[in-house]
Formats: sequence, C-alpha cells, structure tokens
Amino acid sequence: MKYRSAFDIIGPVMIGPSSSHTAGAARIGRVARTLFARQPKKAEILLYGSFAKTYKGHGTDVAIVGGILDFDTFDERIPTSLQLAEEAGMEVTFSVEEAVPEHPNTVRIKLSDDEKDLELVGISIGGGTIEITELNSFQLKLSGEHPAILVVHNDQFGVISSVTHILAQHEINIGHMEVSRKEKGKMALMVIEVDQKIAQDLIEDIEKLHHVTQVIRMVE
Repeated sequence: MKYRSAFDIIGPVMIGPSSSHTAGAARIGRVARTLFARQPKKAEILLYGSFAKTYKGHGTDVAIVGGILDFDTFDERIPTSLQLAEEAGMEVTFSVEEAVPEHPNTVRIKLSDDEKDLELVGISIGGGTIEITELNSFQLKLSGEHPAILVVHNDQFGVISSVTHILAQHEINIGHMEVSRKEKGKMALMVIEVDQKIAQDLIEDIEKLHHVTQVIRMVE
C-alpha cells in the first residue's frame, strides 16, 4: 500500500491503544453510520481474524460502537460507547467468527431499525486507514477518506454516462470510480470518490435521473 504522507504511517489523532484495531475500527463504524444515515436500533457486529482474537483488549468493540454512534477517532466518549449505546436504546451484539478472512482485521456490521437494514464489510489496513469491501452484498472499494457518492440504479444503458455528465457540469473531478451489479439488467451500484465537496443540488440532480433509485452522499 502507498502512503501519501508521514501522517498516514503515524496514524490519526485517536483514542488508543491501536491505530488499526481502534482508530480504523472506529472509522469503519462511522462509515456504517453515515451510510445508514441515522442511529440504528440494532447493531450486529461480526469479528474476524485478529479483530476476533483481540477485540476486547485493543478496544475494537468500543471503537466500532463509537463509530456507529458517530464519534470521531479522537472522541473521548469512545471508551464508554457501549454504555452510551445502551442508554440511547441501541441494541449491540458481538459475534466471533471462525472463518478465515482475506485480511486479518475484518468486521461485518449489520445495522437495522423498523424501516431499514444495512450490511457492510470493512477492513482496517493500518495507521487508521480503512477500506469498505462489501455493501449489501455488492463488492466495492471505498476508503472513506474522500468525499464520495454511492448511486444505486437499475442496470440500464446510459445511466453511468448521465451521472458522470452531471459531475462534469458541477465541475467535480472523479478520483476513483467503480461499478458493480448483482445481475444483468437488475440492481447496480456506482461508487464515485471525488476531489471536491459534494453540494446538495448535485445530489438532487442525480436523483432526478431515470433509473436512479437512491443516492448516498459521504463526506470526509
């Protein structure tokens, strides 16, 4: 993996003890919260590899829940996040999984309430750097480090070009983009990381496009 600066190696300002097991875990939890767009009623957290073996000692459990509560990596409330989640009425469960993951620091987070469900898989690469590798069974690559747009749409001709055309109209530069689909002609997903802040009117323009069913904005 390439690092952009010395700060990527040192890691972010954070509540310790570990950048990969604590800061990275908090960031994964916060990405899940951002995608869910509100506090869930239930959070099911499945831990794999090194996360599964050391999550209590390294504070991975409180970090993930802190992220789901929308706490940043340096938030002093993280050590008490389990208690705060309970007080907020959020049910939290942890499971240690025996399956061998592709990356040792892997977590699957399932969030839900009466109206919505979300499931994602995240890995903590090191130095607080993360990657979301799966969202609601879609395979993807999302760092969470840059402003991003997730566009759920019907797999039809012209949708991708229409979205990129709107980005160009708003003078937004694409840093990374990938598309995936579950089946030809069915539901598909665009993941677009950009270099500029994403304005609400841009989101609204994309939402108006034919065959687009949902647009999720992620801001760094």
